[in-house]
Amino acid sequence: MTKDEFDGFSIELFRDDDGDWLAHLEELPNVSAFGSSPEEALKELKEAWEAMKESYICHNEPIPVAPAKKEYSGQFNVRIDRRIHRALAVEAAQAGISLNALVAQKLSLAVRTGTNHPN
Repeated sequence: MTKDEFDGFSIELFRDDDGDWLAHLEELPNVSAFGSSPEEALKELKEAWEAMKESYICHNEPIPVAPAKKEYSGQFNVRIDRRIHRALAVEAAQAGISLNALVAQKLSLAVRTGTNHPN
């Protein structure tokens, strides 16, 4: 099965402590299924996802869209501590670039290097 069969949602598949296989959609962890093999767990997950979509339709609710399939504007607002804001503004001025460019560079570097996790 491919990611496209799950409308772009990421699939996590692992063996639990009892030896059963668990499959779930990472972005929608409440959509999950068990099986005695990886193939069975994925087959059951596909059925669970289809049933979930039918439920959304029956309740006149929009079907969730996977983050990978959404369109993004490239803009968002973030509130930060004023001291961090000041420090970033000073750093940007010293580098001769805009605050926006500095923050974009730092975010890009964090995503590329995997240092974007706060833990």
